[in-house]
Amino acid sequence: MTDTYRHKGLRKRLVDALRRRGITDEAVLAAINAVPRHFFLDKAFEEHAYEDKPFPIGNEQTISQPYTVAYMTALLEVKRGDRILEIGTGSGYQAAILAAMGARVFTVERQEALYLHTKELLAQLGMTGVRSFFKDGTKGLPDYAPYNGIIVTAGAPVVPDALREQLAVGGLLVIPVGEDVQYMYRIERISQTEYREQMLDAFRFVPFLEGVQRKT
Repeated sequence: MTDTYRHKGLRKRLVDALRRRGITDEAVLAAINAVPRHFFLDKAFEEHAYEDKPFPIGNEQTISQPYTVAYMTALLEVKRGDRILEIGTGSGYQAAILAAMGARVFTVERQEALYLHTKELLAQLGMTGVRSFFKDGTKGLPDYAPYNGIIVTAGAPVVPDALREQLAVGGLLVIPVGEDVQYMYRIERISQTEYREQMLDAFRFVPFLEGVQRKT
C-alpha cells in the first residue's frame, strides 16, 4: 500500500472542501488529512477515494462519506487519551481517524467477514490504538466501560440503553436515530441518572441490527 504525493494532494483538497461545508474542528481536519482513505477502499474505487461520497465495502455495508465522518467526529469532541467506543467498524476508516486524534479506540463489528478483514488491515497500518471485537453492537462493550465517547455508524430505531449506561459522566454519545431517514443525536451524560439530548441534522445510514453474522 502506497500513499503518493498525488494522494496527499487529493486529501488536502478534500480537507478544503470539508472546511467549506462547515467543518471547523482543526483536529478532525488534521486527522482526515493524515489518514489515507484509499487504504480502506476496494481497488476499484481507489481513484475516487477522496471524493466526498460513500462507497460499498461488501456485506451490504458502506464506508461513510468523509463529511459524515468529520461531522460525527467533531460532535464527539475527542481529546488525546479519550476512550472511545465505536459501534460498526465497517471499513475501519472511522476508527483510524479517531486513533489519529490520539484516542484509545474500542471498535465492535457484527459481521465476521468485515471484522476479520478490517482487524488485519488496521494491524498492517500499525494502528496500535485500535482494539477490534466481533460482537453484537446493540449491547455495547461493557467489559471496557465507561467511555468518554461512543459513536454509532448505523441508523438505530431507538437509542440502546446499554450505550447510554456505558458512557462516563461527561461523556458524549453520537448516534443517528430513525427509520428511513435518521437524525443525528448527541447525548451527554450529565450525572449517573441524567442525560442531555440534542437532535441535529438528517442523514442516511445502513440499519443498526442486533446479533452477529458469521462468515459463510
